[in-house]
Amino acid sequence: MKRPLEGLIVVEMAQYLSGPFAGLKLADLGARVIKVERPGSGDPCRNLYISAPVAGQNTLFHAINRGKESLTADLHNPDDRALLTGIIAGADVLIQNFRPGVIARQGFGYDEMRRINPRLVYGSISGFGQTDWAALPGQDLLAQARSGLMWLTGSRDDPPMPMGLAVADILAGEALTQGILAALIGRGIHGEGTHVETSLIEALLSFQFEVLTTYLNDGGQPPDRAKVNGAHAYIGAPYGVYPTHDGWLALAMVPSLEALARLMKLPALAAYAADPAAARRDRDAIKALIAEATPARTTAEWLAVLQPADIWCAEVLDWPTLLDSPAFRQLNMVQPIGALRTVRGPLSLAGAPLPVSGPAPELGADSNVIRREFSTGINAG
Repeated sequence: MKRPLEGLIVVEMAQYLSGPFAGLKLADLGARVIKVERPGSGDPCRNLYISAPVAGQNTLFHAINRGKESLTADLHNPDDRALLTGIIAGADVLIQNFRPGVIARQGFGYDEMRRINPRLVYGSISGFGQTDWAALPGQDLLAQARSGLMWLTGSRDDPPMPMGLAVADILAGEALTQGILAALIGRGIHGEGTHVETSLIEALLSFQFEVLTTYLNDGGQPPDRAKVNGAHAYIGAPYGVYPTHDGWLALAMVPSLEALARLMKLPALAAYAADPAAARRDRDAIKALIAEATPARTTAEWLAVLQPADIWCAEVLDWPTLLDSPAFRQLNMVQPIGALRTVRGPLSLAGAPLPVSGPAPELGADSNVIRREFSTGINAG
């Protein structure tokens, strides 16, 4: 399969997760991604122990840097600086995720790079943008804390609850990828590159677009989160997750509370059905009634009763159960990279899932080839 970005050169001067995730998305789409790393140590993510190591290095590094090339370069070395400048002069995209001002002090800021390559699409991710928080550490958990997302998640009396993954990094990487692709299309129209910027905080605020829009147009009144079984700050009962005899059941939309009461054999619930405002106003009482009833049956038994009646519901799966399901296997999401297994991107092209590219490079594995190529003026793009 010919990938749509084949022939594009991306220089990735990024580390850890958010910037390299954008590089991964472009590599999966066929771009040639040259990852610039410090000699000797490389991207700190190589040795960040979050998961089991592969060949002494973190599995996350190997998954997020698959299909890239590694060039070691010392930005204090004039020869290395000249090499990098030459590569960027012929590149299509540059990605960086340092704190504001850091890369400019190294001489590789947007203004400098635009002068040598006006067609360059320059992508930047920071923690908090050009704000009073700009100099603070741009780290995922800290961005969740400041964005309101941590406060919003959970039920009314729960403590602030972070999400169970680096959601700010991933969303910022996705946002930057979207901006880069749009800028490349724009370059094809008017011939010039541009500077695409985002931040962890902006990605999380955009993620909350739905609920923040409601808040901004509701007189600034904070949402009255459910005290019982909170799942969405602005949606009424039965929206939430309920215990069953052998697991958990997620209940979303229902045709009516009356229909749900009949199917669950809950006359007390039917008393709320006549009042359209009850689902929101009496949310906690309704959810408490349902939570008392659901443990009487297994999750499968509830699905068999509720799904045929157009009650929107689902079993709550853990990873082992999900991965063992026929539906998951049909998606062909798990892909091998040598001995490592990872998850492919979510796109299909021409009716076929986009497979993962090759493995992550060893530190500096491509340095000699890249140095020979660009020192002789050959532009593979």
